[in-house]
Amino acid sequence: MEWPAYLDEYEKLVFRMTTPRVMIDNAGCSNSTRVMIDSARKHGILLEAVQVLTDLNLSIKKAYISSDGRWFMDVFHVTDLDGNKLTDESVISYIEQSLGTIHYASAKCIDGLTALELTGTDRIGLLSEVFAVLSELECNVVEAKVWTHNGRIASLIYVKERDSGSPIEDSEKIDTIEARLRNVLKGDNDIRSAKTSVSMAVTHTERRLHQMMFTDRDYERKPIIRTNDNPIVSVLNCLEKGYSVINIHCKDRPKLLFDIVCTMTDMQYVVFHATLNTAGDRVHSEFFIRHTDGSPISSEAEKQRVILCLQAAIERRASEGVRLELCTGDKQGLLADVTRTFRENGLNVTRAEISTTSDNTALNVFYVTDAIGNPADSKIIEAVRMKIGLSDLKVKELPSIYHQKAEENEEPTGGVGGAMLLSLGSIVRKNLYNLGLIKSFS
Repeated sequence: MEWPAYLDEYEKLVFRMTTPRVMIDNAGCSNSTRVMIDSARKHGILLEAVQVLTDLNLSIKKAYISSDGRWFMDVFHVTDLDGNKLTDESVISYIEQSLGTIHYASAKCIDGLTALELTGTDRIGLLSEVFAVLSELECNVVEAKVWTHNGRIASLIYVKERDSGSPIEDSEKIDTIEARLRNVLKGDNDIRSAKTSVSMAVTHTERRLHQMMFTDRDYERKPIIRTNDNPIVSVLNCLEKGYSVINIHCKDRPKLLFDIVCTMTDMQYVVFHATLNTAGDRVHSEFFIRHTDGSPISSEAEKQRVILCLQAAIERRASEGVRLELCTGDKQGLLADVTRTFRENGLNVTRAEISTTSDNTALNVFYVTDAIGNPADSKIIEAVRMKIGLSDLKVKELPSIYHQKAEENEEPTGGVGGAMLLSLGSIVRKNLYNLGLIKSFS
């Protein structure tokens, strides 16, 4: 490694000690790629590591996490969304580089765009009204993410001036956008809780959505529709070791671990040890946590709040409804037209991801239900597709890995890298065993 001229020998030593060491192994396991991170511990580093993996749409099938004093060790078993090991060398190289610099990484910055943050009461047709206002005010939507949960909606929308392509900086226009969108969000009955703001801070989009819904206290509201597959979260205190132990049982889905760790981190808890295992489409995870001040959960009220917040974090991104993918040339008013068609046909958007490519192609994903949250009628879906364009709007299934009813046990295979990572996994489990947190590490 070539060092910058301004670094002295002590600074080089500190850099070596604090830079995470990353190992990626494809030989040690028959059906997943192992990613190991060995690093000095700091608050939020686990979230940063998980974020790197989930931003690449990797599925984390197993995880072992352990902090010993000031040191931090992670082992992740990952696959792509089709359940395959990672074979693309460019992806592997990117993971190594990204994880190796997480101590110094900055949040993703979307240059040249203005970020709009919206929260309020969800209702059918709300998105069509939002996008219609933005189109009328000559704002181009470049990227957006929309989540709904327990009757609430949170959205982060990145826009630019339609004519110039520049970020929106005129204070009068910003005030107009905020006021118009606030009126839309208020509707007839949400005068107090509807919020709009222009954000200049650089924050990971999905983490910011969690923060917005947490601030909106969506976790305190009753669900619109109850299902038999709600996440099960329990909290116990291991007082002799000074930890609170959180157990979570739920259905597996993309980015699940990120959502859990993100919520714990933003609630000012530190994960010291954890395990995660998947079996078929189910996940069991266990976390040993403390407050950032070193104390465990101290009251029944706090315990119930943690349970509600983690359940909400898991449910916000749950894929409710039919997944529709729109791929077409971007044009003025496209989103307003598409979402208006959904509204006119009684479809409610429960989640959306909007993006625009460099060649001005709109790549949009919508999850839709009927007006009261039940599965949408297939005839209505086809009618909407006919209206928008059969070749542009397609019904997409979830990746095959999430339809699997059973999963083969991961058996170690030969190879030096596999042996080294098996050894690290054993070290993590042994640490848990020595602390009295698990009964065995075999």
